[in-house]
Amino acid sequence: MTLPARRTPAFSASFAATAEAHLDDVYGYLVYLTRDRTLAEDLAAETFEKALKLWKRFDPRRASARTWLCQIARTTALDWFRSEERRHRREEAVARPDVTEAAMSEGLSPELEAALASLSAGEREVIALRVLLELDGEEAARVLGISPTAVSTRLSRALTKLEERMIVHV
Repeated sequence: MTLPARRTPAFSASFAATAEAHLDDVYGYLVYLTRDRTLAEDLAAETFEKALKLWKRFDPRRASARTWLCQIARTTALDWFRSEERRHRREEAVARPDVTEAAMSEGLSPELEAALASLSAGEREVIALRVLLELDGEEAARVLGISPTAVSTRLSRALTKLEERMIVHV
């Protein structure tokens, strides 16, 4: 039995069709790994972004497209976990409650201060980079070590949470 050559009709499936066929599997796998549907969405987007860049190197003789995509998803998730662990250690190393409280209370209403404090460190970080420092999406992505799409998504979700929490205080 001979395996199909890399560019035979058996391999002619486009990336879009392959991605669509396996999107639910990759997303489900990431939900299982992370136990967080929102994070799994972000990681799935990053997985397919990486897969698109690597598509020319995909070899169906080595693994099925589903397996290949799940390998990329696993690597993406592990990279995210490592990155979060490093970020958490950095935050702990530089966090000084007195400095943080003074900086946050400077010119902010108590309601806004409370709403910001209720956000996760990652959400506050993306708001600080994009809103306070006025970095563009590409620059913020480089700082955070994530894709510009992930920055945009994270910022949108953080601002939505902030808005919801401010409405409660009004």
